[in-house]
Amino acid sequence: MIAISDEMVRVGENAKNSSKILRRLTSDKKNEILYCIRDALLESRNQIIEENKIDMEFGLSKNLTESMLDRLYIDDTRLDQIINSLGDIAALPDPIGTMIEEFRRPNGLIIKKIVTPIGVIGVIFESRPNVFVDAGALCLKSGNASVLRCGSESYNTARVLEKCFKFGCEQAGISKSLVQLVPTRNRSAVEEMLNMNEFFDVIVPRGGKGLVKLVQEKATVPIFAHLEGIVHIYVHSDADPVKAKKVILNSKIRKPGICGAVECLLIDEKFIESYGTKMISDLISSGVEVRVSHDLLHIDGTVLANERDWGKEFLSMTVAVKTVGSLSEAVSHIESYGSNHTDCIITENDKVAERFFLDLDSAILMRNASTQFADGGEFGFGAEIGIATGKIHARGPVGLGQLTTFKYIVDGNGQTRG
Repeated sequence: MIAISDEMVRVGENAKNSSKILRRLTSDKKNEILYCIRDALLESRNQIIEENKIDMEFGLSKNLTESMLDRLYIDDTRLDQIINSLGDIAALPDPIGTMIEEFRRPNGLIIKKIVTPIGVIGVIFESRPNVFVDAGALCLKSGNASVLRCGSESYNTARVLEKCFKFGCEQAGISKSLVQLVPTRNRSAVEEMLNMNEFFDVIVPRGGKGLVKLVQEKATVPIFAHLEGIVHIYVHSDADPVKAKKVILNSKIRKPGICGAVECLLIDEKFIESYGTKMISDLISSGVEVRVSHDLLHIDGTVLANERDWGKEFLSMTVAVKTVGSLSEAVSHIESYGSNHTDCIITENDKVAERFFLDLDSAILMRNASTQFADGGEFGFGAEIGIATGKIHARGPVGLGQLTTFKYIVDGNGQTRG
């Protein structure tokens, strides 16, 4: 049996060599590969769904949460969305080779700043098999080799997806190692990845708090951190009640297990007096468990929140609700309990909205729109690897543009420096 460390070195070497091939490919060639992969997925759809059933049974045996099982599950509709995303990514403008700026120095040197791939990107994710396709395709289109490590619960599905990527690359006459799956469920492979600086240029963790914390603590390779989505909506006193109802219900109910789902509502005291009780009742009648501050406990069906509910990512049909007396109180609460992922204000007051955007430093800030739009696809990025909540290099949805860096091209005519 090959040791995990030896296996990971093999994977890393393949990725490094593949990155040299990828950075030289034309946009047309990369798109050809993506379409070949799409065809392979179409031909393998029955096998993908069958392997996913095995993963679902494994997940049930491991007592995965309902939200984790929902993320894991693939049916024909979800598979169609996964397959179609490859065409969406192929249709995006290729950023590689784009000139960011050009300038001439007094000595005659012409300097160009050019977009270039990062190199080799490792992605560690839990549950969601679509991440394999999104991440692999985005890395490929942006000229990066990728190594993807799925959670043990989605391993069978991911293996079939990797075969489709390899077959697509082969059909296009290109190395089969452009997109690789870590070939083991063994958790020690993760720690190997985190310290393989000679092969990986960046690691992107996409999962729960435990995974991200592990990566942040143990990685020597640079990371794009995707922390919890502790998403807040602040309902200002000047909010339109019709908009508020639509936005809040969609933000919670559409897909409660995604990182863009709202987890905490902060409602202005004046709004509560006129409309808030009805809005909370609408959530309850829609099947949401509403955990409230003490002053809202008189509303039928509510449950008293405890301190742990503020700043909690429920990822379920549960939401925490608290009254606030002002914008500054709402901002203070978000700064204390938020995760700098996505936060939203509902108001018709332009000046209040501007102050909300100025005072908060979340990766995504919204006004009068569902927080479930916090998604790379909805931003026009085709897909995303995750929502980066850090401030260095990548922030917000990590799409094609965030998977690139740049280099300087200096063109001279015999100049020398005195």
